[in-house]
Amino acid sequence: MLLEPRLVKLTTRTGIEISRTLPNAKKRMIGAWAFADHFGPTVQADGMVVAAHPHTGLQTATWLIEGSIEHRDSLGTIQHINPGQLNLMTAGYGIAHSELSLADANLLHAVQLWIALPDSARDMAPAFQHVEYPPKVMLGANQVCIFAGSLLGKTAETTLFSELVGAEVRIPAGEKITLPVRDDFEHGFLIVQGEARVAEEIGLTGQMMYRQPGTDSFEVTAGSENLIVILLGGRPFEEPIVMWWNFIGRSHGEILEMRRAWNARENRFAEFPDRIGKWTPAPELPNVILRPRK
Repeated sequence: MLLEPRLVKLTTRTGIEISRTLPNAKKRMIGAWAFADHFGPTVQADGMVVAAHPHTGLQTATWLIEGSIEHRDSLGTIQHINPGQLNLMTAGYGIAHSELSLADANLLHAVQLWIALPDSARDMAPAFQHVEYPPKVMLGANQVCIFAGSLLGKTAETTLFSELVGAEVRIPAGEKITLPVRDDFEHGFLIVQGEARVAEEIGLTGQMMYRQPGTDSFEVTAGSENLIVILLGGRPFEEPIVMWWNFIGRSHGEILEMRRAWNARENRFAEFPDRIGKWTPAPELPNVILRPRK
């Protein structure tokens, strides 16, 4: 199944758009992966200026392909992320952060992913983890970099609370790779550069190719240019969630309280200094009751 992206504004500050494939009308989640944004390549100086904003009940995973980003958060973290590195922020009960692209590179190209925390972990204390050297596997000219879970006999050091896999796969033009995977996982192949063929289906840059559980390997073939694919997989997430703005909860009432606490600037989301110097209020809720969805 091919999941088409929709274009959304990164912020109201600029006209820069990003490509969002999860949640999707056809498929809301892949395992615990609940959100997938692909942005760039775009000019680094205008790429990302995201002022302080909150998160609850999830982990954010930022994977950088080109450029440089400064992350700051309410734990006091100041962390620059460079290509081939991962920032993993566990929001738990509540965290606030900002992201700023830096002027020391020409282009910005990245993906940001959200992982829904299971009920057992969603109210935990917030945490932050930077992974500078995720494990890599070379299969001929093909490169697989594992930033979450296990693949090809390698395991990333990222702290997870659900059974997941996440990897960047690079395949030269016209080449192919066979990836052994867990057959109890569902998988998505997010194409961030080039054209890919997976099990006779062809996908283009920005699209995601979804596969149900039941397959223990996939052959991925690159088209006429070098291919970069983000592989996401996991056991189907059985807990219904309510996801609105930057929050993941389990009920409309929980979302109301999260929004109220953020807009009241309560201690649930501590404030912190950064170079942006702005604060993002939560938008108005829609005039409907938010319902849990799988």
